[in-house]
Amino acid sequence: MGSEAGIVRKPRFLGLHGFRTSGAILKTQIETKWPKSVLEKIDIVYPDAPFPAQGKSDVDGIFDPPYYEWFQFNKEFTTYTNFDECLAYIEDIIIKQGPFDGLLGFSQGAILSGGLPGLQAKGMALTKVPQIKNLIIIGGAKFKNETVAENAYSSPIHCPSLHFLGENDFLKPYGLELLESCVDPVVIHHPKGHTIPRFDESGLEMMLSFLKRVEKDILSEQEKDLCYKEEQNAVEA
Repeated sequence: MGSEAGIVRKPRFLGLHGFRTSGAILKTQIETKWPKSVLEKIDIVYPDAPFPAQGKSDVDGIFDPPYYEWFQFNKEFTTYTNFDECLAYIEDIIIKQGPFDGLLGFSQGAILSGGLPGLQAKGMALTKVPQIKNLIIIGGAKFKNETVAENAYSSPIHCPSLHFLGENDFLKPYGLELLESCVDPVVIHHPKGHTIPRFDESGLEMMLSFLKRVEKDILSEQEKDLCYKEEQNAVEA
């Protein structure tokens, strides 16, 4: 193809932060833990969640406020408040700041990221934006609200997904449950808890391989677009 198709842009992900943290905090967590070899191969947009924190944050005293939350829930995690507003807010971000090649989420942001492809496929969310193509899930789990879960996981999650599972993460059993719904998961195990981990050699290799795969898909799309433009120009000529 021409040189235009040969220049591949970096994969671009929408980063969804954890409960009662912020986009700035997730950015700091990732940029202080992940090496340059990863950071130079991915662009991440870090919005704040729509709702100011309605209680104490677990990172208070570690990271500066303000803190935000995507939606609220009861202590059993089965009843959600402002969930539809959250979905509309994420869709608006994608419309205004996209397109994106995937979602990257940590904790509450990872639960959202893992459930959105299924909700989108059912027409329950993100109906005005392109299909979610890739997922990076850090400390994730499934939705526990019965109605939301039924819609999110009734069909397998077909898009490629990369999952970070911490040996001491309290969400690990639930992260394993999410894996069962994914058709094409890659799993990076790490010894830490509920956190953004550093990479060991094996994990780094898997991360770079995943990003290379996303990059390859981007190139393929660019080539298709270029062919279409060339065909249109030929017709007009």
